[in-house]
Amino acid sequence: MEKSGNAFVDEISSIPGGEGIRLCIQCGTCTASCPNADRMEHTPSQLIAMARAGMRKEVLASKAMWYCLSCYLCTVRCPRGIKQTELMHALEYLSIKEGVSPGETLTPTMYRLFNHYACSLGSLPELWFMTRFYLQTNPLRAWRIVPVALNMLRRGRLSLRRRRLTTEGTGQLRAILHKAESLGGV
Repeated sequence: MEKSGNAFVDEISSIPGGEGIRLCIQCGTCTASCPNADRMEHTPSQLIAMARAGMRKEVLASKAMWYCLSCYLCTVRCPRGIKQTELMHALEYLSIKEGVSPGETLTPTMYRLFNHYACSLGSLPELWFMTRFYLQTNPLRAWRIVPVALNMLRRGRLSLRRRRLTTEGTGQLRAILHKAESLGGV
């Protein structure tokens, strides 16, 4: 890997998804394509410029990457072929690794819960996942979705039962998780 003279850019480039940070020409296509750019305090192109300027603390404390919808509009439209969505996820990874969590977004909590259920059960029990999410973030917000949940239960679209993997499936999942950890995953 070619060193840039910027340790932060080198660190981002070493994470899967972060390799394209050096290719950016600051054209702004990613920002113009992003449906959530108006919610971000730093647009996607600004975030790249900040990272390349060595502004590690400011980038990792930013909530911008947590607003990425993973819609891939930026990736499809980028003239340099940068996978901006994956770059945003690389920045999220670094933010989590550093223990920096922007208080205004609930995405990190959702990621942790998703990983908990996926790794322990091998599936995502929607009702229990959302119940735990609301209990950890804001229990009063849950009251707004109770009618929707009841309607889904009534129509059989939401299950009360937690599905578990078979013994073979559990072994396969453990092998995948072990491989991901050995590659540097958290």
